[in-house]
Amino acid sequence: MSRNITRAVAALTATVIGLSPVLGGTAFAAEPHAPAPVLTRAGLDPALVAGRGARVDFAEQEAERALTDGTVLGPDRTAYTLPAEASGRQAVRLTPGQYVEFVLPSAANAITVRYSIPDAPSGGGLTAPLDVTVNSRDRSTMTLTSQYSWLYNQYPFSNDPNSGLLHPDWWITECSCVPAATTPAPVIGTPFRPNHFYDEQRLLLGRKYRAGDRIRLTVPAGSTAAWTVIDLLDSQLVAAPKVELAAANVLLFGADPTGRRDSADAIDRAIAFARRTGLKVYLPPGSYQVNRHILVDDVTIVGAGSWYTVVKGRQVDLATPAPDGSVHTGVGFYGKDASAGGSRNVHLADFAIEGDVRERVDTDQVNAIGGAMSDSTISGLYLHHTKVGLWFDGPMTNLRVTGNVITDQIADGLNFHTGVTGSVVSDNFVRNTGDDGLAMWSERVGNAGNTFDHNTVQSPVLANGIALYGGTDNTVSNNLIADPVREGSAIQVGSRFGAEPFTGQLRISDNTTVRSGTYELNWKIGLGALWFYALERDIAADTRVTGNAFLDNTYNAVMLVADWPVKDRYSITNLHFKDLRIDGTGTSVLSARAAGSATFENVDARNVGAVGVNNCGTFHFTPAGSEFALTDLGGNDGGGTTGAWLAPWELPNTITCDDRPPVVAPPAPSPW
Repeated sequence: MSRNITRAVAALTATVIGLSPVLGGTAFAAEPHAPAPVLTRAGLDPALVAGRGARVDFAEQEAERALTDGTVLGPDRTAYTLPAEASGRQAVRLTPGQYVEFVLPSAANAITVRYSIPDAPSGGGLTAPLDVTVNSRDRSTMTLTSQYSWLYNQYPFSNDPNSGLLHPDWWITECSCVPAATTPAPVIGTPFRPNHFYDEQRLLLGRKYRAGDRIRLTVPAGSTAAWTVIDLLDSQLVAAPKVELAAANVLLFGADPTGRRDSADAIDRAIAFARRTGLKVYLPPGSYQVNRHILVDDVTIVGAGSWYTVVKGRQVDLATPAPDGSVHTGVGFYGKDASAGGSRNVHLADFAIEGDVRERVDTDQVNAIGGAMSDSTISGLYLHHTKVGLWFDGPMTNLRVTGNVITDQIADGLNFHTGVTGSVVSDNFVRNTGDDGLAMWSERVGNAGNTFDHNTVQSPVLANGIALYGGTDNTVSNNLIADPVREGSAIQVGSRFGAEPFTGQLRISDNTTVRSGTYELNWKIGLGALWFYALERDIAADTRVTGNAFLDNTYNAVMLVADWPVKDRYSITNLHFKDLRIDGTGTSVLSARAAGSATFENVDARNVGAVGVNNCGTFHFTPAGSEFALTDLGGNDGGGTTGAWLAPWELPNTITCDDRPPVVAPPAPSPW
């Protein structure tokens, strides 16, 4: 490796681990006694998000609030940095010999550690140990890896930190230039745009520990990793393995629970027997190697619990591309394709799927769950290291996706893609996706009558927490969305990606967002925690935004945009905002960069950093005012540095356009 490349990798490491003054960092000396545990949800006091998000059985503790002799990174929301991708925008960096110690808030026998370690200089990751000690006595070692993190370069990204531009003829997002058309061509250094730094790992502790017991994570001396960043620890009390006696046990059909032999054919045989006899298929505790899709239709498959039953496989290169364009296959449970009638009466529960996806290939079907499944349920799964946790291509109807944990995906957590109707996604926990956490994408065929309810989405590295692209009569309710990093918002309503129009009713109710409203690196403006984007059509469905809380917004709480080339063609209308609480905006409550209209009732705001309504309309600045009109239905209170957020002089369409207002960082959220 050349000295220049070595210096580049060293400079990258220094930047992302917080040695750069941009990231900050504070050293903490060890204390004789660990502090009392500080429980959080999405980095917040749980009281601030009561009733919102997934109802989970684990307790979250942020590393920066625990006892440590390491260095706290952040807070920082700047893309391509470790703090920005951390929960709560802070984490703790440890060097060999340093530790972070947590106090259990309740009985537990299992932990999940979210962490980052460096990439190998030539990409592809490395492994490093992390010692886990309970009460200074019981010790085990986790083997951390960066093989599933550290992506670089342009979309859809590369694993090679030393590669040149993936698409030299493309516009380079975030600098708006074409290298071949620029004299001289811009110098793109390597590594270029590192991201997706974090991974997580689970560990059964071997026994039950009590509230007040201390779990210390220590980087051992001589670790292969120059540094280890700990973001958080989740602790929980995992129940004993579930047993299904009256079932087709896969062991009886030749499955290998040690994972040494491939068990795909044995699972197929168990499924065939179960369908003939009306039994369930049971996956006892073990690790089952599966390196292809398992086709499921009219069958129930259950495990002993996601901590005990793991279906794990490697990504396999296909000799020739599949008809759908896939160049790889891998572990996954798939319904039949919709063109073949789809699958029905599929029920998957209580096991883990561990993939081996380390790169993003958009044509690949290397998702944990896929195909079409009507009248089906998916619950209690742990989905890890696949491309998308669950990707459904309809038409299909009446699917229930409940109580799953979906983490460390290369792309989306879940996507209803085309023609999914009458389905519910609830109580799912989604963290560290490489694209939208949860999405409804009505490409070619509309999604209708679906609900995303009581889900938690944390730290999507790219795009949105929850995204709606077209559709009819859909609902997003009672969700908790935190810490989107770039090119997205907590919730986006977008007419884009070839989506069918929004029609009927759209309900966005009783959600909480926090530390959202990112900086759009291409437009160089701040977005909103809730983002309406009219790119390919009008957005004109009856849209009711009710009962939501937008907390600690980096820029705006709500943004309405029609892209510049189409701003005189498409508008955003029929919007109704009611009973909202907005606590902290770096800039405005509402930023309107489109034609259209909206009503506001009982929208309370405080700690507003700039003018309450940044109303640019379509930037024609006509004597009649902005092309976006606001109607005050009463009860709109509060404001910030410039007075009432919705002042009489702003109505109905006063031009108050400040394209890039100064940002005033809001205080931490507090009880209303």
